[in-house]
Amino acid sequence: QVQLVESGGGLVQAGGSLRLSCAASGSIFSINAMAWYRQVPWKQRELVATITPGASTNYADSVKGRFTISRDNAKNTVYLQMNSLKPEDTAVYYCRSTGRAGNYWGQGTQVTVSS
Repeated sequence: QVQLVESGGGLVQAGGSLRLSCAASGSIFSINAMAWYRQVPWKQRELVATITPGASTNYADSVKGRFTISRDNAKNTVYLQMNSLKPEDTAVYYCRSTGRAGNYWGQGTQVTVSS
């Protein structure tokens, strides 16, 4: 099994920045890609960004140029740097891992952007 713990959420004004962290433990050798998703109560969970073991990245159109996903393999941690935040970025952000041991989710961290 893989355990994922997110941190770094909070309240920020529009135009501000936050950095989310996702620390992985357990069967980390089995992890392939990592991703960040977000969800608001009235919508489906939305893919925000992905990163492969080779550090290839992909982003939702809504965050391109503002968000950056990265990984520190030595710390078993994935980051999401969020700049130029907008009120519509308000959501619970979840970390997800995929791999041979299965797919796992973290518990989520709330990001609130005030206008």
